[in-house]
Amino acid sequence: MSLTPAELQTYLEALVNGELKLSTMIWGPPGVGKSSVVAQVARKHGLDFVDVRLSQLAPTDLRGLPVPEADGQGSGVSRWYPPEFLPRGGHGILFLDEVNMAPPTMQGMAQQLILDRKVGSYELPEGWFVWAAGNRKEDRASVFDMPAPLANRFLHLTVRPDFDSWRAYALGRGLHEHVIAFLTFRPELLHHLDPAQPAWPSPRAWEMASHLHRAGLDVAPAIGEAAGAEFSAFVRLYEQLPDLGLVLRGQGTGLRLPDEPSVRYAAVVGLAARAADADEAFHAFTWLADAAGPEWLQLYVATLVSKFQAIGQLGELAGLLGRDERLAGLVQGTLALAEGA
Repeated sequence: MSLTPAELQTYLEALVNGELKLSTMIWGPPGVGKSSVVAQVARKHGLDFVDVRLSQLAPTDLRGLPVPEADGQGSGVSRWYPPEFLPRGGHGILFLDEVNMAPPTMQGMAQQLILDRKVGSYELPEGWFVWAAGNRKEDRASVFDMPAPLANRFLHLTVRPDFDSWRAYALGRGLHEHVIAFLTFRPELLHHLDPAQPAWPSPRAWEMASHLHRAGLDVAPAIGEAAGAEFSAFVRLYEQLPDLGLVLRGQGTGLRLPDEPSVRYAAVVGLAARAADADEAFHAFTWLADAAGPEWLQLYVATLVSKFQAIGQLGELAGLLGRDERLAGLVQGTLALAEGA
C-alpha cells in the first residue's frame, strides 16, 4: 500500500484511534520522513515515543544482561535485566527504526518483541503500539532480507515522497521561505537519491538545509553540490523581487511582478509564507489578481491554505471568503481537493 506522508499519518492515526495494536512496517527511501511522521502522530495524540535504531544495537542491548541473583539456598540463578529505554508503563509508540538494516540475529530478537510483545524477562505494557520502519533494497541501502515469518506478521505500508505533504510540513515547521519557494519551483528535487554522493536532496536533507541557510551557511553539505548550486542561483533572484512587505500592508500599487517564472514562484510563495493574518493574505491576493494570471493565484491560495492548516489557524481564512468571489472559489476548491485526496 503506497501512501504520501500525509496519507501515512492519517492511516497511523486511525490505528491509534481504533486502539489497533497491529504490528506495522513502514517502508520507504531514506529521508522521506518515516520517523518524523510517526513522531508527529505520537505528539498529536499525547503518546510517549521511544525511537530505537535496531541497526545500532547488539542482541544484549535489546534483551538485556544476565545478572546472577541469590535464591537463598546458596545457589544462584540469573535474571535478564532489560534496558532502560524500553517502556515500563503508560501509553505510547515503540518505534523500531532501521529494522532490516539490523543483522539476522538482531532481527530475530526484534521478532520476539514485535510478535509476542516481550523479550527475555521484559514484557511491553498493554498501552503501547509497536511500529517499525526500514529502507527498500532499491534504495541502495545496506539491508538484510526480512524473514518471511516476521514479514507475514506485519501490516506493510510504503511511503513515497510527495511535495504537497512536505510543503504543509515545511510551512508548519517554519522552514526558510527560500527553501519552500525553490522546491515549489523545482519539486523534482525534493527527493533525488544519488548513491554515488554522500549528500543528496531528500525531505530530511532540505530541513537541514533550511537551518544552514538561516545561519548564513552553504547548503551543499546537506543536499549536494548540484542541488546546492541551483538553490544558490535561485536565492539570488530574490534581489529582483518587489517589496513584499508593502504588498502585504496593502501598499503595493505601482509595484510590478517580474515576468521571469522563477522570480514569480519566489514572489508568490514568499507572500503566502509571510502573510501573518487574513488582512495581509487578502492584500497579497488582490495585488496578485491584478499582476498575474489565474495559475499564479491558484499557487498562492494552495500555499496559503497549506500554511494556515499546518499552523492550526484555518479559521483565519474564513473571513476572506466574503471579500472576493474569486478568492472564495479558490479557497473552497483547494480545501475540497485536500479533503478528497
